[in-house]
Amino acid sequence: MECSLSWYHSDLTSPAALRKKLLLLFAMLLLWFYILYSCAGLCLSLPSLVYDYEAGRQKSATASGAGVSELRSKLLLLRSQAAGEEAAPATRDLLQDDAAAQQTDIPTAASGHSQRPFDLNLGGFGAKKLPQAIIIGVKKGGTRALLEFLRVHPDIRAVGAEPHFFDRHYDKGMEWYKDLMPKTLEGQITMEKTPSYFVTVEAAARIYAMSKDAKLIVVVRDPVTRAISDYTQTLSKKPDIPSFESLTFKNRTTGLIDTSWSAIQIGIYAKHLENWLQYFPMRQILFVSGERLISDPAGELSRVQDFLALKRIITDKHFYFNQTKGFPCLKKPEG
Repeated sequence: MECSLSWYHSDLTSPAALRKKLLLLFAMLLLWFYILYSCAGLCLSLPSLVYDYEAGRQKSATASGAGVSELRSKLLLLRSQAAGEEAAPATRDLLQDDAAAQQTDIPTAASGHSQRPFDLNLGGFGAKKLPQAIIIGVKKGGTRALLEFLRVHPDIRAVGAEPHFFDRHYDKGMEWYKDLMPKTLEGQITMEKTPSYFVTVEAAARIYAMSKDAKLIVVVRDPVTRAISDYTQTLSKKPDIPSFESLTFKNRTTGLIDTSWSAIQIGIYAKHLENWLQYFPMRQILFVSGERLISDPAGELSRVQDFLALKRIITDKHFYFNQTKGFPCLKKPEG
């Protein structure tokens, strides 16, 4: 019995056995460090938002304070978003869209997208992809508002600035275009919006060449209301332009309308739709009502979410009606 115990003790304390145990312990420590590192990276990629009230728009929160307290605040913010807690109103209105979004500079990968409400900072995770869905029109229809509303959805990632790739910058190539896109995870949809695509003859064929399965969204308003809004925007920049009536009518007596004027031409939706139907079936095109975006934003967003095959996450709880301005606005998360 003593001999047997002596053999057992010597085997456990032999150099070979100790080396095996140390290697196993080292491997376990490495594994735990890797798991902790991965979890820390994912936690730091959770949404973090603050509002810059002087600039009137959201900005990404920058790292500050102790690491533990910053991580706690981020987790609390994510939880409040998921719970749909009541929040103060955002400063962006429904139809303050296209004019503010016009970009005269060529978009770059750095400026092509910006942080917005509920946007995720994916850090080193995800990959840039060509868009699966595009808001192709129309100018002064409410496209900017629709894009901002859609960005509330966690499965949508969108470019901030209008890329104008399929009408102005097509010669720069698909890699340039893809580099403008935000990173997305598996199951997320990449989107962009450029309202002038709808009235650009070449855009339909070019988008089809990129993806014949692309889903297209067109925001439309009453053509007369849209034309007046278009004219008002131009008038604010060029006060010396002719009156709306003189630009609209070729002959006031007969009531003949000048359809060559861009403000009128954009509103001839059926004419432009014919071009798109040469490449895309109607099941891949969704018309969104600009008027219903004002009267029932949640209802119209439900149609869009169904069209994109997404879960209905954007609901009434995300909006409030601004009595002063007369438009629905997005609520902002607390914190």
